[in-house]
Amino acid sequence: MKRLLLTLLSAVLLAAAFPNYNLGILAWIALVPLLLALDGLSKGRAFLLAYLWGVLFWLGTVYWLVHVTAVGMVLLVLYLALYFGIFGLILSQSCILHTAYYILFLPSIWVLLEYLRSYFFSGFGWALLGYSQYLNLPIIQIADITGVYGVSFVLMAVNVALKEIICLWRNPARRKESLTAAAICVLMLLAVVSYGYQRLNKINQDKAFSSLKVSVVQGNIPQRLKWKPAAKDYIMQEYLALSRQAAQDKPDLLIWPEAALPAIIEQEPEFFEEARDFTDKAKIPLLLGAVTERNNVYYNSALLITGRDRQPRRYDKLHLVPFGEFIPLKPFLSFLETIVPIGDFSPGREYTVFTLHTISYILPTEPKFSVLICFEDLFPQLSRQFAAKGANLLINITNDGWFGKSAAPFQHLSASVLRAVENRLPVVRAANTGVSGFIAPSGKIISLVSDEKGENIFVKGYRSEKINLREAGLTFYTRRGDILVLICFLAGFYGIMRILRRKK
Repeated sequence: MKRLLLTLLSAVLLAAAFPNYNLGILAWIALVPLLLALDGLSKGRAFLLAYLWGVLFWLGTVYWLVHVTAVGMVLLVLYLALYFGIFGLILSQSCILHTAYYILFLPSIWVLLEYLRSYFFSGFGWALLGYSQYLNLPIIQIADITGVYGVSFVLMAVNVALKEIICLWRNPARRKESLTAAAICVLMLLAVVSYGYQRLNKINQDKAFSSLKVSVVQGNIPQRLKWKPAAKDYIMQEYLALSRQAAQDKPDLLIWPEAALPAIIEQEPEFFEEARDFTDKAKIPLLLGAVTERNNVYYNSALLITGRDRQPRRYDKLHLVPFGEFIPLKPFLSFLETIVPIGDFSPGREYTVFTLHTISYILPTEPKFSVLICFEDLFPQLSRQFAAKGANLLINITNDGWFGKSAAPFQHLSASVLRAVENRLPVVRAANTGVSGFIAPSGKIISLVSDEKGENIFVKGYRSEKINLREAGLTFYTRRGDILVLICFLAGFYGIMRILRRKK
């Protein structure tokens, strides 16, 4: 019963570290109760207890998926909890490692499991441990070297060190080892925080080579109306009315969310023509989300309409949502279409970098930007590729209206914050029902679309901000990618070999 209560406590504390609670400080201690509960258990019992912890945590984190599919939410929770169970299994066998290596070994295993979860079955890198710190600017600055996985590593290392201090201090013969654990914890935190403040100071001193005024439009179109034929004109007029208001700020770029255009443009071109007419009259480039069709194949696309080009420039979404926009292993899993509402999209093939030829006035340097559609901002390698190809601004267009008034839009926002830090690029978000706004290269949230009550989701409006584009160069993470994951793999492999050798 004590172990079960500790497991429940750990799951509650960790879930509270993420939005909407935003108690990120709890992530520094949330795993300690679980580690204590797993201490001394057999492999089977450790797996089951950690699996239960995973089920509880994921139920408290992705509960909002029930707005789309209750069965799908349960299946997803049961699947995601497997990674936590595997962690518990490995943890139960690692207690024979020396304290110093134990504190580094377990975080390495955790990072490897997060990385695997982010890519296996097309990936679901939601609620990574590092995302809990998206409001803690000094801590997340290491992401420009390590990516979000580095933040996860530090958090797990501190939790493991605290657990070791508690356990070892009880044993007079091993108190010196507890001092070793404390020293590792303190030194790691000092290094991370020192680097964080140093980077924040440098970012504030970086010189901007250009600036760009951007307006984002949040239409707040109810999901039940999105694709109803009778609502198409209403949706179009809502976006055009908000855009006319935003045009008074004289932006260099206006952005509509994912699939904002209420029709497939090849089938009903009149809606696209309305958007183009607005662009011609306002003399403001417009980036919008739309479903497009070519050769009977459908794409989730972003279109850039300018006065210079009669044909819009296009980006087709590269990383589709599994079980949302397509079915992995469709010949074997086609029955899922009866459980979950699943689209039938094809992925794009090109990492598109748009060049913005402004109409209102000439900027010193023509800005280049790339678009992340929907949950593409969960995948660091996409943002890295766009940054490496010359983008100096990332734009995320999305529609999180599926999930009701829940934590989902804010959990999604946390991923965009880490993409900004990893690549030292500003990120702009345009979401149908929110959260829409602007993120600085430091990860600081500059401003969000909100109403008079300060609400950010399920409100209608727009927001304009001046974005500074800086000559900071490519970050280590942009150039080298997930080197930390490789190091964690080597550390994890070495640790497992030591465990097996000692057991033999």
